Order: sequence, then C-alpha cells, then structure tokens
Amino acid sequence: MTCGGIVLVLFDACAPVMTDTVIRVEGLGKRYSVGERERYLALRDVITRALAAPFKGRARRAKDYLWALRDVSFDVAQGEVIGLVGRNGAGKTTLLKLLSRITRPTAGFAEIHGRIGTLLEVGTGFHPELTGRENVFLSGAILGMRKPEIERKMDAIVAFADVERFLYTPLKFYSSGMQMRLAFAVAAHLEPEILFVDEVLAVGDLEFQKKCLGKMEEVSKTGRTIIFVSHQMNQIRRLCERVLWIDGGQIREQGPTGRIVAAYESATMAASAASGNGAHCFASWSLNGNGNVLEDGVDEVRFHFRLHLREPVTNGHFGVCVMTESNAVLTGWGFDGIEVPAGDQEIIVCLPSLPLRPGSYALACSLFNNGNNLTGGHLVEKWYALPGLVIDTKPVSHPQDLWAGVLNIPSEIRILPG
Repeated sequence: MTCGGIVLVLFDACAPVMTDTVIRVEGLGKRYSVGERERYLALRDVITRALAAPFKGRARRAKDYLWALRDVSFDVAQGEVIGLVGRNGAGKTTLLKLLSRITRPTAGFAEIHGRIGTLLEVGTGFHPELTGRENVFLSGAILGMRKPEIERKMDAIVAFADVERFLYTPLKFYSSGMQMRLAFAVAAHLEPEILFVDEVLAVGDLEFQKKCLGKMEEVSKTGRTIIFVSHQMNQIRRLCERVLWIDGGQIREQGPTGRIVAAYESATMAASAASGNGAHCFASWSLNGNGNVLEDGVDEVRFHFRLHLREPVTNGHFGVCVMTESNAVLTGWGFDGIEVPAGDQEIIVCLPSLPLRPGSYALACSLFNNGNNLTGGHLVEKWYALPGLVIDTKPVSHPQDLWAGVLNIPSEIRILPG
C-alpha cells in the first residue's frame, strides 16, 4: 500500500518479518510553501473570484519554498532503539510525521515493515467528545488492534495512566497531562512493532517521567523498534544504541550514541563560546594527549595545554576550571610559583579521575606572571578552551536529570534486616 511516497508493508503481529531492516528511508524530503495558507471559501467567495478573474492582472508573486527535510537516507534494524537529536527546527518532528504517514513527502520514500505506534503530540489521534475508555479503543483500532486484545490490556493501560477515576469522562475535560499519560499508556501497552516518540517525556510530573523511561526500557528489551526524540541527552544516552544528528533538515552525522551525542554537545557549546575568544598565547589543548572526549576505562586524566610565550613566566600562577554551559564553576585547580620559559611550551595537569556526569562542559584556564614581585604581576591570558570538554562515560547517577546533579559516581544499595 502506498501513501504519498510512504511505502507501507504491514504484517500481522504473529507473522515473522522476512528482513532485519524494518525501516528503510531513501532520499526523503519535505518542502513547504512559506507564508501561504489557504483560507476557507464559501460559495459566494468562489463566484466572486470567478467573476473578478478576467479583470485581474497576470502578475503573481513568486512562491517562497522551505525544505524542512531534504535527502535523508538511513536504515533501522528490527529491535534497534534510535535517537534523533538536533536543535529546534532542525527537522526531527517532520521526519517522524513522514514516517508516521501524518504528512506526505515531497521527495523520496520510506519503506516500513510492521505496525506503527506514534506519540508526537499530546492527544494526537484522540477525539475530545469521546470518553477516556472510548479513546483507548479508538487508538487501539488505529494501531490495528482487535477489540478482545484491547480489552485484555485495558486494566494495565488505565493503571499506568492513573485515570481510572475519569475513565468515563469525555476527553475534553482531561488536563493536557492526563491526555499525555493516556496516550503514552495506549501506545506502550498495545505493543506496536515500531514506536515513534517525540519529546513526550518533556511533559508530565517527575514520577510519570520515571514510569515512561522504565516502560521504554522494558519495551526496548522485547525486540521492538523505537525512534526517540529528546533534548535531554541523558535520556538519549540511557535508551538509545544509535543516534541520528539532524541539522538544517539533513543528517549531519549518524553512528554510536556516545560519539554522536558528544559531537552534538561539543558543537553546541563551541557555537555559544566562539564569540569573544581571541586567544593569542594558548594554542590548543587535548585530553590525555588525544582529542577532547573522556571515555570509560581511563586510569588517569591529563589536561595538555599548548601555548607560545613571548616572555618567560616567573613565580607565576596557572589556574584551570571546569564549568557548565552557563559558566557555573564545577571544580578548579590552581598552581602557584611556577616557572615557564619563553617559546613553545606544554602545561600538563594530572587528575586521578574526573567523575562528572556525561555531557559537554566548558574548560577555562588562566596564566599570571608575577615577576620579581617588585614591578607587580600581570595577567598573561585567560582562555576559554575550544573545543569544549566532553564526558562520554556510562551514566550511573540518577536517571532523572533534575536529581542527577553533575557527579557520576557509582553506587549500590543494601537492605539489611532491622
């Protein structure tokens, strides 16, 4: 069955899929006309247009087009959990809408094997006049489920969404949070073979976000395929095996989660820190002599700073600190009484470990030359290191960003009899 460039190959839930590739996207693109919106026309408007047409000039304003998505190609294997990252407006939601058949592509095609469940916006596919229970059956029918199957899962859906008291209330009286909980519960419990999730975990209270994360981890272990959009990189790292970085409507990079998320965070921080960074003394830096990414399995952390000094530093001070993206200092070190000759030099700061939560951080360093203490010291340079520091270790802190803090320290729990 074909729907505007989307090739749908639907199978029965019990039938085996004949290929490991469940989503194949080739040259997919979506173009919109900017500033054009067709208004509602009554019969009198149509007649008026027809009568006035011969007297109007032929000149028309050239249309302005915007490619929200262009020449996107990728494959997804059965059971993969794929993350989509990118800034707002990059094309992530447009891609999910094309894959979900909500909108038609302008170019290319997507071949999809399996039953789809979609969570793009709160209440999508629900009818406001129907009760919560009736909307569960409606959503289930849209997903291709039979009535007996929905009835078997009804109790679990209602319990997960925590809407039992309002089950026979029309949906228009539900809050947005209640609608979102019900929508997620339906999509997760009715077992679609492919699940598309767009920022649904950004809505709702912390307890429900925790339930959603747990459910998605559970779903991912059953062999179902998930494409997950989130601006919370901690969630992407926990759930996804592979990441597509979408920028300007195209795939900028794709690959293992750690590498792509690190590159995305580093680019985001570099863009915000690039202005006003006129370094002339410090040349570059690296972590353990290679790159700017700290990964698991490192016994010692070494910051290598390379610089060129026009004059020697005597009785100097060297400071370095790690900061958040908002320039809040997390930790720092200072060294007094240092002697650095003129010319090309390298300063190395060694740490036994750096247990920060995975993510991107700013790195700043400063060098003072105090001289002979008679003429007074002066600042040689303060430098915001580029690219930023990226921590790409396994997250072991709290699964919810609000409570995870900035440290990444492993722990265990023991329950002993009182």
